Amino acid sequence: MLLLSKLVNYASFDNLYYICIVNKFINRKQYISKLLAYKDKDLIKVVTGLRRSGKSTLFDLYREQLHKMRIGKRQVQFYNFELPENYLNKNWDDIYFEIKQKLQVDKPNYIFLDEVQNIPLFEKLVDGLFATENTDVYITGSNAFLLSSELATLLSGRYIEISILPFSFHEYLTARSIESTNKYLNYEALFFDYVNETSLPKGVEFRESGYDKIYEYLEAIYATIIEKDITQRHQINDKRAFANITKFIATNIGNQLSPSNISKTLKQDGQSIHHFTIEKYLEYLTASFVYYKVNRFDIKGKKQLATQEKYYIVDAGLLNILVGKERVADRGHILENVVYLELLRRGYKIWTGTSRNSEVDFVCKTPSGDIEYYQVAWQMSNENTIEREFGSLEKIKDNYPKYLLTTDSFTLNRNGVHHLNVFNWLLNDSKNA
Repeated sequence: MLLLSKLVNYASFDNLYYICIVNKFINRKQYISKLLAYKDKDLIKVVTGLRRSGKSTLFDLYREQLHKMRIGKRQVQFYNFELPENYLNKNWDDIYFEIKQKLQVDKPNYIFLDEVQNIPLFEKLVDGLFATENTDVYITGSNAFLLSSELATLLSGRYIEISILPFSFHEYLTARSIESTNKYLNYEALFFDYVNETSLPKGVEFRESGYDKIYEYLEAIYATIIEKDITQRHQINDKRAFANITKFIATNIGNQLSPSNISKTLKQDGQSIHHFTIEKYLEYLTASFVYYKVNRFDIKGKKQLATQEKYYIVDAGLLNILVGKERVADRGHILENVVYLELLRRGYKIWTGTSRNSEVDFVCKTPSGDIEYYQVAWQMSNENTIEREFGSLEKIKDNYPKYLLTTDSFTLNRNGVHHLNVFNWLLNDSKNA
């Protein structure tokens, strides 16, 4: 097996863009393509996502592409604000004038501010650079509050957000030097590796060092997110209550939840946490990209509902930190979690569907504005399962595409519902994998 190590090179090949890690290309084309599409546009490019999901590396790749386009190195400035030496004893205006002094007159300048939220009043720094002639501004942040309150108001209509996720199943296989087009692969075994270890790029590097190293890495990331991005930022004193909420969501991936029913359930276990507090904690967890909230959609009434949302985790490997062995209890919901993240990668807007007597896992609006429905199940193990999973889609009386994704090697297309092998679907951008 090829051991992944530090980033050593970049390349473009057949108009695709890759990370080259120890002679293996990891395709992150979708993110680079988005950045290139908005290059020199009068918009701030904001890259958001979980810590260690690849934001800084994406900027490395993009800057290399700029150099390949014959943009001089002096036209590009990069600041990593995770490094204290870049911001300690400096105000936002100190950094602003430092950058301004280095700008190349009468040439386009490209300014990269990594983890800019670490700078007090960073929104003034960003706005000042955006207003400066011949500057193209790119920023990253590990917290969705980067785009809330003052900054969102200040930059309303003047930024584009690009949300980055950890490795997809396809990227994970590529990182392991596994040719995904090999039809004789044991996809199920590889999928269990993917969800039982981690999809975070750096974590994949530790595979040959043993799972203990992966676990330690995930523990360190999780501790940093919880401590630095959440409990310190929001001054949470009852850390035990916050930890209990975080673990409760982890044990209920893909289940309908609300602050009120979480509060009632925890109260039955002797934990009294007010539902208003739970609501705030959920907001903090989604803002830090640990969890993603999916609202319900009334299929018949064609409207979004305000209660009983579902939550999915950004990396299934983190479930080992949060719930341990209990995570294997429902592989169907873990598969559902992976499908949700893949739909998100493909640019879909996603809801969970509900009608009077049935539910559908995902109601989606594609980037082109079309509607699609997705149902996810591990296997069509018996007649009851077949009737339940197909039935949920068949009850929807419209002509939009409907897909049932399972791990089965056979297909059972029925009444207009397309039954697809989920591994093929994950490894192919086409719905007709």
